[in-house]
Amino acid sequence: MFQVRFHGRGGQGVVTAAELLAVAAFSEDRHAQAFPSFGSERMGAPVMSFCRIDDKPIRTHEPVTDPDALIIQDPTLLHQADLFAGLRPDGYMLINSTHTFDELGIKDFARGYRRDRLLVVPATRLALTHLGRALPGAPLLGGFAAATGLVGLDSVAAAIRDRFTGKVAEGNVAAASAAFTFVQDERKALTDA
Repeated sequence: MFQVRFHGRGGQGVVTAAELLAVAAFSEDRHAQAFPSFGSERMGAPVMSFCRIDDKPIRTHEPVTDPDALIIQDPTLLHQADLFAGLRPDGYMLINSTHTFDELGIKDFARGYRRDRLLVVPATRLALTHLGRALPGAPLLGGFAAATGLVGLDSVAAAIRDRFTGKVAEGNVAAASAAFTFVQDERKALTDA
């Protein structure tokens, strides 16, 4: 079973992103579940959501404490909570930012992990460019697809189009595609270095 934990703030689409990932997995004939965990339910409050993907039925409904991947939609949370708790040494992490790990103050943390699996993705910038709104969920899902190969970009795009219509759908798909290419290029640069 592959487990993903999403971190962000209310209003950033953290819950929607987990649901879209589950739908993408379903479209590939996998079993998946997505569910949120709320603290205080207000705009801007820290929010977590979870997604599990497996080839067989998923029986557990507990929060994800030992994620295979972290998707961090709001980098301001990096030093406010223990976001990295339980991340496996071979785990994946995507952070919505244009800053380096050193600039984000997590360079020491990253040393214990495979560098090609810990990535910074300019998801908000890509969302603004393609969607006109600062919603990083779809770009981070495109980046997740490129980083892990767990779901395909076509499945992510289909999940987005299933949830949204018109310009919103196409803007999100374009942002996810741009992030997919960005992450592919970043991983290649890291493995070639």
